[in-house]
Amino acid sequence: MKTVIIGGGPAGMMAAVSAADSGDNVILLEKNEKLGKKLFITGKGRCNVTNACEREVFFEHVISNPKFLYSAYSALDSKALMDFIEENKTPLKIERGNRVFPVSDHSYDIIDALKRALQAGDVEIRLNTEAGGILTGETEAETGKKVITGVRLKNGEMIKADKVILATGGLSYPSTGSTGDGHKFAEESGHKMTACRPALVPFETKEEWVKSLQGLSLKNVKLSLVNGGKTIYGEQGEMLFTHFGISGPLVLSASSIYAGIKEYKDPHVLIDLKPALTEEETDRRLIRELQEGNRKELKNILNEIYPLKLAGIICDIAGIDQYRRCNEVSAKERKALLDVTKRLRISIRGCRDFNEAIITHGGVSVKEIQPKTMESRIVSGLYFAGEIMDVDAFTGGFNLQIAFSTGYLAGKHIY
Repeated sequence: MKTVIIGGGPAGMMAAVSAADSGDNVILLEKNEKLGKKLFITGKGRCNVTNACEREVFFEHVISNPKFLYSAYSALDSKALMDFIEENKTPLKIERGNRVFPVSDHSYDIIDALKRALQAGDVEIRLNTEAGGILTGETEAETGKKVITGVRLKNGEMIKADKVILATGGLSYPSTGSTGDGHKFAEESGHKMTACRPALVPFETKEEWVKSLQGLSLKNVKLSLVNGGKTIYGEQGEMLFTHFGISGPLVLSASSIYAGIKEYKDPHVLIDLKPALTEEETDRRLIRELQEGNRKELKNILNEIYPLKLAGIICDIAGIDQYRRCNEVSAKERKALLDVTKRLRISIRGCRDFNEAIITHGGVSVKEIQPKTMESRIVSGLYFAGEIMDVDAFTGGFNLQIAFSTGYLAGKHIY
């Protein structure tokens, strides 16, 4: 039997390794000049390959369709993936938050491990080879499904195949080749798509004062995402102000929840600058600082509470002159400072585009894919793996684990 896999990213490479283990004649097509082009830049070049967490924790971090991934993760969980990589001569280490990286801190070592496994499986790799579509034959009488017959290349060549795995990725980082080819092939073969939006991506904001804080990083703050008056995400950690809005770990995670909102109603984030203190404790600290400041200008004591660049802006938002004497600040004005401290509001204009998105939210509907095999319910012999499907997760190695697990399962069931 001949299996053709379209896409040489993590899902495609793992699918090829798995399919070759099943004894198939496997051809891996990659449109770029090398394998793993997007994998190479993940984790700022260090490649956070997976997360060494417990099974329950893994699924808590999956945003879209976690139940669909039960079989895939059971087939290749994080421990099995780590064992596979280390067996292919790339030692790993576990860092904060159970994030797993190669000991070398170089993503190309992960790619090399996969290449060694591909070579061991006698996988035929065709670089600089772009697919133009998938080929189907007559409909099966028993199932009513179309049957895969091969792949058409952009140069006009036809490759006959018994099985085809689409592992072309989503739309994020199109410069690496993720330009939605697989989505197009899936739609042409009759599959439905859920709306694709950028995820794990910075926010663009409405307030002009945000841009003046460009480069300022806030640590140990709590960010809450609010839509339609309801808080739909909240977490404590780090964020960053940019020339267009906000970014950083908290924002990236919030953006994945934002991507799943069907109707936006006054979306905004609220930043608690002092999450370790209750509202009452924060108020008591403000009272104490104001009393000790006495005749000092307000801005001088606020620099002890907030980052220097932020102090004046907090005064402006609270409607207080930062040059006022501390002993002249009224109780009402202090309450305004308190409110801004615990609920600094930033309105969301939208997300940055796919050029800056780490992952794609949306894709081929999982309702049309068999979760135990990754085979299409519509086209016999057609399989899916990785970001092309409507599955995504938070940062921390979870999305790469999804790619590897689904790729492994798809290849495993090629027989």
